[in-house]
Amino acid sequence: MAETNYSGPDRRSTERMERRKRTDRRVGMERRRGPGRRRSDTRRSAEEGEMNEEQFAFIQAVNEYKRVNGKPFPTWTEVLDIVLAMGYRKVAEPKNIAEI
Repeated sequence: MAETNYSGPDRRSTERMERRKRTDRRVGMERRRGPGRRRSDTRRSAEEGEMNEEQFAFIQAVNEYKRVNGKPFPTWTEVLDIVLAMGYRKVAEPKNIAEI
């Protein structure tokens, strides 16, 4: 260990112990989502890198929009424009967003 010119008290051990007591050591997605919240099969697949053709086509369209327009982050209005440009139209009754 290197020598220092510090002559004060050594507080490292007590600080480290206090930090360990305050730190949440749980790991995994459950901690971030909160108790009782499960991902849908579609959301889980997309998060794990498995996408269906529709999801992949949307990602490709967004990436193309970003490339053509030189924008790293499209606004929500631009995202709606992308979706409409892909041919999507509102034809069904809206669903409850919380149940998706």
